[in-house]
Amino acid sequence: MSDSEPTRSRFKEFMEGWGSFFVAILLALVIRWGVIEAYVIPSASMLPSLLIHDHIFVNKFTYGLRVPFTERWLIQFSTPQRGDVIVFKYPENKETFFIKRVVGIPGDTIRYENGRLIINDKEIELTEPGDAADWEMMSEANFGNEDFQNPLYSTDRKDNYAHYAEKLGEKSHSVLLRKDGGFSRSAGPWTVPDGQLFMMGDNRDNSHDSRRWRSSPFMPLENVLGRAMFVWLSCDRTFENASFLCDPSTIRWKRLLHSVN
Repeated sequence: MSDSEPTRSRFKEFMEGWGSFFVAILLALVIRWGVIEAYVIPSASMLPSLLIHDHIFVNKFTYGLRVPFTERWLIQFSTPQRGDVIVFKYPENKETFFIKRVVGIPGDTIRYENGRLIINDKEIELTEPGDAADWEMMSEANFGNEDFQNPLYSTDRKDNYAHYAEKLGEKSHSVLLRKDGGFSRSAGPWTVPDGQLFMMGDNRDNSHDSRRWRSSPFMPLENVLGRAMFVWLSCDRTFENASFLCDPSTIRWKRLLHSVN
């Protein structure tokens, strides 16, 4: 028997026991670090594109790879473009993760006037959506009026909102606006610096985004975690003591594998 045979035997025993467990954990950590990670939508700021309690997968590889446990890029393939829905570290508290849509990239000048988004002096057209799937899924979801309440108007309700389509980049996406324009305050202009992005929620009158951040209206590119891909699970309610777990009796089956535009 050669010296290598006992070594191979011990390695085989290790891999059939605790070794396989450690390898599985290591593989899961590598995938979460650099490839894909799951997040849960906690608020109404991205209605109707993303519903409260949507569980989504985020592609962390699409823009590049980072040095583990840092915000430094190991290799960068691309940068977020207008229209991308991304998860990022909230600039005013990096322990908090936000999800919003990229509205402005470096060099863009953004204005928001009476519910109208203006980029580089061009108003982005709002149209009647050809595909009402987002609105229909939102309407079927078991949302109460409390999910639509704006901090400035505590008696707000779902019926006060209208659904439109907007196009940034190559894809059209859904946005919500109050019918009476009650919260459509004019603001700007903001010119996006190098290395920064301007972010907005699709629920335009009820989103804490670049228009309302105190320290700076811009989000550093280094804060980007990844781009939203699709909904893998969704439900009307989660368990009271485990908000990341869906109540199986309230699963929204139509949302499963719903892509994020």
